[in-house]
Amino acid sequence: MLLKKLQLKTIDCKLVLTICFLLFFNSIISAQEVIKDAVAEKPAEAPKTGGRQKIDGIIATVGDYIVLDSDIDKGYLEIASQGGSVKDITRCQMLGKLLEDKLYAHQAIQDSIIVSDAEVRTMMDDRLNYMIQQVGDINKVVEYYKKSSVEEFKTYFSDILKEQKLASEMRDKIVKDVEITPEEVRNFFKKIPKEELPTFGAEMEVAQIVVEPKVSEEDKQKVKDRLNAIRKDVLEGSSFATKAVLYSQDPGSAPNGGYYKMTRKTPFVKEFKDVAFSLQEGEISAPFETNFGYHIIMVDKIKGQEVELRHILISPTVSEDALKAAKERITNVRNKIVNKELTFADAARTESDEKETRTNGGTLVNPNTQDTRFELTKMDPTLYSQVSNLKDNEISQPLLNTDEKGKKTYKLITVTNRIEAHTADYAKDYTKIKELALKEKQIDAIAKWFDTKIKDTYIKIIGEYRECSFANNWLKK
Repeated sequence: MLLKKLQLKTIDCKLVLTICFLLFFNSIISAQEVIKDAVAEKPAEAPKTGGRQKIDGIIATVGDYIVLDSDIDKGYLEIASQGGSVKDITRCQMLGKLLEDKLYAHQAIQDSIIVSDAEVRTMMDDRLNYMIQQVGDINKVVEYYKKSSVEEFKTYFSDILKEQKLASEMRDKIVKDVEITPEEVRNFFKKIPKEELPTFGAEMEVAQIVVEPKVSEEDKQKVKDRLNAIRKDVLEGSSFATKAVLYSQDPGSAPNGGYYKMTRKTPFVKEFKDVAFSLQEGEISAPFETNFGYHIIMVDKIKGQEVELRHILISPTVSEDALKAAKERITNVRNKIVNKELTFADAARTESDEKETRTNGGTLVNPNTQDTRFELTKMDPTLYSQVSNLKDNEISQPLLNTDEKGKKTYKLITVTNRIEAHTADYAKDYTKIKELALKEKQIDAIAKWFDTKIKDTYIKIIGEYRECSFANNWLKK
């Protein structure tokens, strides 16, 4: 029953994930399919209209926010545009979710949560880039959302994104201090009926050794000279943002003019943060090195403990001779492991150039769960293709890897452990069970928050939508 509570908490949790917090998109669906799914199919439990044509108007008010009847259809479009299915979402459920978003956003403003225009622009660029990839060009996106121009679409969409970000920040604030104790995890697991215990898919643990080609000092100096030339141009009046779009090799920020917003807790490498927090507003750093390459940073704005900045990343070019030497080196490491002169773990500690994994004997950590297990059905496709045919403790041949920034390395991979699909076991699956227990506690915290805020906030639902059965007490009965 507890698991059902987590899985079937009506639309709240599903749509929180789908609408507000889905900043990177998973499924790929053509625009034609999306439009058909979102608009042509009528969800069940729509309030009856008696055959009359509906006139768009206000159907609900939450604090200073209003909900129009057309907002429900826009909600379907938004979910579908991100690859989500809307077939089982009723209009009443969609309205309930929109009311949640409005209350989150309303309370965020009351709590002085600020979403900057720069943040909205960044989200807009990310979302637009994704949509354009799916449908071909910006004009098709505009047509899809039934807008008359790119400008009208951007104005409409920026308001949606700002509200979603406010809602996201408010929800994060509600759950950020929710923690779970080992005793609570144990009690959570004990309360699950045996027949309802979840089944976890097949998993494996993987380790790797990485060898980076050595870059010559001459090639490093060329990059530093290029960055210094860019820095000089900016100091003489050129746009840093334009230079970042043209020259930066950081795919995460280059399209946005190199923009990042960060605090000291933001998970950037230490060297980058040290430079960022040493600069004054408007100041541009000298070129400096991280494991990604060479950077220059310009600080746009400092707000308390938060810094808004732009940066340009350029990595030195690796020569063919350097690549050849790296392959020879990693082949020699592999031979030592195969000949049992070294264990894989010892070789990783002494030979690997990847500092994040070498101290753990090369063991990879799953970025989604922060443990060492990778569920096969959720594994990165590239990693899966590299390990799927390996036997236990078999060492791969040297693999040439090129990351998203174009950096080339050679690596060896081995599978250190396999876990078959199985029913949840408290000892073996503690991390996953803890995550489920924490999610339930967060859901409870959000439910209590809604109970309190609904009582304290002006809320009005109009007409036939008062017949809906909501998960939350929007009608204040």
